Amino acid sequence: MRIQENYHPAEQIVGAIGYRDEMILIVDDDPSVTASLALLLKQAGYRSECAASPKKALERLATEDFQLVLQDMNFSRRTGGEEGLELLRQTKARKPALPVILITAWGSIQLAVEGMRAGASDFITKPWTHQQLMQSVRTALGLAAASRQSKESAPTRDDLDSLYDFKDLTGSDPKFLKILDVSGRVSATDASVLITGESGTGKELIAEAIHRNSHRRNAPFIKVNLGGISSALFESEMFGHVKGAFTDARRDRKGRFEMADGGTIFLDEIGDLDPHSQVKMLRVLQDRTYEVLGSSATRTVDLRVVSATNRNLSEMVEAGAFREDLLYRLNLITIHLPALRERRSDIPLLANHFLKRIGGIYGRASIAISPSALDWLQQLPWPGNIRQLKQLIERTILVSGKDVLEIEDFALPLEMDLGEGRKSSLPEVGAMTMEEMEKAMIIKCLKYYSGNISKVAESLGFSRAALYRRMEKYEIKP
Repeated sequence: MRIQENYHPAEQIVGAIGYRDEMILIVDDDPSVTASLALLLKQAGYRSECAASPKKALERLATEDFQLVLQDMNFSRRTGGEEGLELLRQTKARKPALPVILITAWGSIQLAVEGMRAGASDFITKPWTHQQLMQSVRTALGLAAASRQSKESAPTRDDLDSLYDFKDLTGSDPKFLKILDVSGRVSATDASVLITGESGTGKELIAEAIHRNSHRRNAPFIKVNLGGISSALFESEMFGHVKGAFTDARRDRKGRFEMADGGTIFLDEIGDLDPHSQVKMLRVLQDRTYEVLGSSATRTVDLRVVSATNRNLSEMVEAGAFREDLLYRLNLITIHLPALRERRSDIPLLANHFLKRIGGIYGRASIAISPSALDWLQQLPWPGNIRQLKQLIERTILVSGKDVLEIEDFALPLEMDLGEGRKSSLPEVGAMTMEEMEKAMIIKCLKYYSGNISKVAESLGFSRAALYRRMEKYEIKP
């Protein structure tokens, strides 16, 4: 069954989850706080109960069924939050799937980070806004429900296409179907999503799909390549500026966050953000407030954050190059995209998809790929992933005048990149490992382009940073 034109999966999932019947446990030793939270939750239609101590909380958890815990971290100043951490650990040990949202003071962010390591779903800092807290509650409940549903069965591509709009996302490999399933389910929430994977794997397409299947789909989707924004321009680009804020500020300018208000902001290359800008990014992601450059007025923004990187942020945290608290703000959900060589069964589907689309653009709608050529394409290492496959298809269409493309038709434009004859540089399948083929392709491109990193990266479908990391891995010198 297909989706009706005015129907949307976000509403279907939200309706199926039935948020308003969940029971929430509030754990805080301050009666005024528990009373305030209980009233707020009641006004939103939730049921709640309160516990004034960790001991009481564990007793409640043992005898009653809760769908969420709102827990303060500081029950005693003498223990520095250790009592709250121990309660969290015991809660997760007894009920691993139960989402827990921590409440802590801004000065205790490191305590909240410790809590996230121990399994908390999110953390809210005091003082909070009602909108911020309720969004966190809805997101945690929605993600928990989506997680339960995703374990019920493995969906087919037809199942997913009947529920979600995944146009331009081609593939039926089990790994890829799992990614689509998770993307569709989390789209119904406002959870921040971190998309990881090598360059050219389609991270931006997944981000667009999450926005397109969300309740924010009619609001803006703003893309920001953080790797292309210098530290000096970060505040102006992201938060905007007023006329006269600096020498060249001749008029007011909207920042990317203001442009994305009500919608989704896509922070690409988040791993390239410098430490100074990371601090400013954390603040706006933490409480959704910022100041326009040159103005002292605080502005509020309502948006969903999706970010992407081809770098290992956990390793960067260990090396001190990326803030751990910022990482936890970005990755309530992490979606890792496999390299093309890890989903080879999708290569024929992708090749024919690009062939049809690009062939139509160039007036070659009847063009096809032979079965032997498709088999050959499946064996290549594809260091540039889907982007490189698309570029190869386009170059082959331009170079070849045939109606049916064979191996030699693809080999010619591929060797235009590699810079040598096909027979000497493209070994038979099985003669080299995938890593050896990838290394050979990079070396040949470096020779062909005389060490021009930008041209080599573009040819292989890499970013410059990704190419440098590959060269370091294979100990290749320019």
